[in-house]
Amino acid sequence: MDAVLDRQASDQMTVDGVAVSVTYANEGDARVSEQEIRAYIDRGNAQHPNSTVTGLALEVDGEDVGIRYELAPVPFDRIRRITGYLVGTMDRWNDAKAAEEADRVKHGVTREDRAFTCANGC
Repeated sequence: MDAVLDRQASDQMTVDGVAVSVTYANEGDARVSEQEIRAYIDRGNAQHPNSTVTGLALEVDGEDVGIRYELAPVPFDRIRRITGYLVGTMDRWNDAKAAEEADRVKHGVTREDRAFTCANGC
């Protein structure tokens, strides 16, 4: 069995900007065409709509094909609570809401602000 593993063929290529690795388990396995690779890339992009396929590894074993995708990181948008609303950016706010945000009182977080004070002198 070790002799079979030593004879595995491997192809490395780039298709439409995606790094592709194809490994064949058997010497007689049919080669994967560039058209098939594009179909696998399209399938990966359809299955992961919020990401982009950047790498593809195919493992061909007779009629079976193992597929492993590498995906680009998903961009992260920061969300904050401002004046009672969860927002990412304020670029779509109207003038009244922007003025409300500018006039808000920001509470301090210094140690003195958090210290307990007794109003009746206890």
